[in-house]
Amino acid sequence: MVHWMYSKLNLQPNWIFMTYERFEDLPVWQKAAELYEKTEELLEDGAFKATCGFRDQLDRAALSVSNNIAEGFERGTTNELLQFIYIARGSAGEVRSMLTLKLRRVNKANGLVDLKSQVSNLKSAAESCSRQLRGWADSLQNSEIKGQRHLTDRRRAQDEQKRRAESFQKRLLENLPLNHPLRRQA
Repeated sequence: MVHWMYSKLNLQPNWIFMTYERFEDLPVWQKAAELYEKTEELLEDGAFKATCGFRDQLDRAALSVSNNIAEGFERGTTNELLQFIYIARGSAGEVRSMLTLKLRRVNKANGLVDLKSQVSNLKSAAESCSRQLRGWADSLQNSEIKGQRHLTDRRRAQDEQKRRAESFQKRLLENLPLNHPLRRQA
């Protein structure tokens, strides 16, 4: 089985690569889900005043971030994944734009401090999603990974053999005595 690679900036200027089998495990998808949850909380807040159209569009844009990450992840090719990452990033930008406009209006009306804070935090979450998506897209563009649909039977067999070997090694280490030097290193 092939896993999509997701890069995350380490404290050093080097990139580390992690592989994920499920989009739900991706840190950027989790951040996007959090963005949607916070958006729902904002929309349910009685102090948040907006037209039905604004509310609906904000709701759809926030949900679109996580949904496009998921759809791209499941497509099976790097090019399609990249396309959906950019769509997700655009949706995160749309959320930021709408929140910026709302924040301007709240500031002009000397709005509630709690509402300003809630909108600012939501805007920061959208910015974080956008940065993570940009980093992932940049790493994929420079990658030789083509995606699951481009795998040969030989490559699939190699990946499966590697997965089984890692699983076997993990089981062996778990069965060693607690004070065994190999177990302490793992």
